[in-house]
Amino acid sequence: MIVTPLGGSGAEASGLRLLSVSKATPIRVLLADDEELVRAGIKLILRHANDVDVIAEAADGAQAVAMIGLHVVDVVLMDIRMPRMDGLAAIREISRTAPDVQVVMLTTFGDQANVEGALRAGAAGFVLKDIAPAALIQTVRVAAAGQAVLAPGIARQLVTRNSSGESGSPDAARARIAGLTERERMVVVQVGSGLSNGAIARRLHLSEGTVKTHISRILTKLRCDSRVQIAILAHDAGILPDRTM
Repeated sequence: MIVTPLGGSGAEASGLRLLSVSKATPIRVLLADDEELVRAGIKLILRHANDVDVIAEAADGAQAVAMIGLHVVDVVLMDIRMPRMDGLAAIREISRTAPDVQVVMLTTFGDQANVEGALRAGAAGFVLKDIAPAALIQTVRVAAAGQAVLAPGIARQLVTRNSSGESGSPDAARARIAGLTERERMVVVQVGSGLSNGAIARRLHLSEGTVKTHISRILTKLRCDSRVQIAILAHDAGILPDRTM
């Protein structure tokens, strides 16, 4: 999957594209982690971004789901292992009840089962807690813009998985995509290549509103909960022109 990469000692060192954010309303972030010290550290980092505002905190997945119902949230930074309800169960519920909220898993546990479980549950990204502060801020911006974001090691896992034949059934994936129109299929390819709505609109000579409409219909037709799931399905179907990062 071609995604926005993260890592290194800073945003430029990691190859992370710096997005210019000019939203009148700051990106509203919910932190979900059972360790208070971790939440405090993340808040301290995000305070350095004048376009990001931590509006709520949760100590477990159940609290995170409840907070989504009480606050207007753009991005959730979610740990995986938490009491009462873990991050994977929480993201499934958030994807069902608040599909416009972008959830990024921020965790110590980057094993393949957790990565694939999170992405298939609807996560907009997956990064590790050793991420550089500048890259963490940019993670929030990228997720808020509707783009997939993965730590480099996580991205390599997915590339290896696809290239080694460990992906989902290609026949099943192609059968699902067969129900799309030709234009929708073109949009799927662009989503799978990591392009934002604006970039897709420019490449396909469409308006951003039309792209959003196409993606909404694609999500319904493919029974996907997020753009990342569309990208995974595109990889499984083998319809992407380039499998390199």
